[in-house]
Amino acid sequence: MSSSENYYIEVLTKIPIYLHQYIATILFIIGNIGNLLSILIFFKKSWKKNVCVFYFTVFLLNNTVFLNSAVLGSILIIGFNINVLNSNVILCKIFYYIAYLCSTYLPCILICASIDRLLISSQNVDTRLYSSKRLAYFFISTSLFVLSMFSVHVLIKVNIQQFTSTLFVCYYDFSKFYLNFFIYSTLIISVVLSLALIILSIIAFNNVRHIQIIPRQQRKQIRSMNKKDFQLLRCLYVHNIIYIICTIVLVVGLVYSTTIGYGNQNSFVQAVNNFLNKFGGFLHYIPYCTSFFIFVCLSKAFRQELKRFVYKICGKDITILQEEENKDLQPARNNIDLNVVVNTIALAS
Repeated sequence: MSSSENYYIEVLTKIPIYLHQYIATILFIIGNIGNLLSILIFFKKSWKKNVCVFYFTVFLLNNTVFLNSAVLGSILIIGFNINVLNSNVILCKIFYYIAYLCSTYLPCILICASIDRLLISSQNVDTRLYSSKRLAYFFISTSLFVLSMFSVHVLIKVNIQQFTSTLFVCYYDFSKFYLNFFIYSTLIISVVLSLALIILSIIAFNNVRHIQIIPRQQRKQIRSMNKKDFQLLRCLYVHNIIYIICTIVLVVGLVYSTTIGYGNQNSFVQAVNNFLNKFGGFLHYIPYCTSFFIFVCLSKAFRQELKRFVYKICGKDITILQEEENKDLQPARNNIDLNVVVNTIALAS
């Protein structure tokens, strides 16, 4: 083996380690804090009535479970070489089961939320009526039950495997049939769910465009979405985009693993395969950590609620915040008054 290959193998091996030691640790901390703040805000009475907020709350809870199980375990194992799974069968099985279940449940929640936004953005009154908490409970509970049952194979097939006479590692069953099943099922699920998110987002986007091109005088008669709904829809779009982008590398790693097979591999090919899998796994953490920043950047209502929450914690007078909000609303009111005057003049002439 040439020295250049050894150099590249060393680089490919160290990059995932550094990513998990520093970047993944930061994502873990800010992800937990952001998810907690978002959940506290969404539990407010003014937000709980919104169906999309219910989906986002379940989404945040799922993300928090994933962060404190799969991400924390990966940081310790890959970043700091601390592996307690290799000596405890129960912990080994639960770790992989939770990671697999949360990974498949996340896109299902996004699809359910996208379906709800598709319904609420429809101009058909009968279609909009299907957007309800009852349907949301049904979607969430049914998808969780189906995925929990489907993921049982992880509990059965994951075990402490013997690599050598002295090396025992918590991993999936080595049988070719199961590895093929795991790779192809994961690949199909990732591709199908990503395509479903793309299609639903495009249809909902077209519905919103149709609402926006309607004259303002007629919008009140058919419009079913308020400003908060539009802001939540933008947040959902960005969540979908981030998930799809971060899934691409993971899919590429699975395709590459399938292509090279499970036979004898030289050191460089094996290093590339391990790098793609670990780097893809690292990118897979991002959708679980970024929700808070998406809400802050794209939802003015969320920012205002966050300000109220911070003011309350700090013991500051909330009337100061209300005065600032009134100042922001004053130009809009002036514009409305101006439009009324102009319309009156036009009618009088």
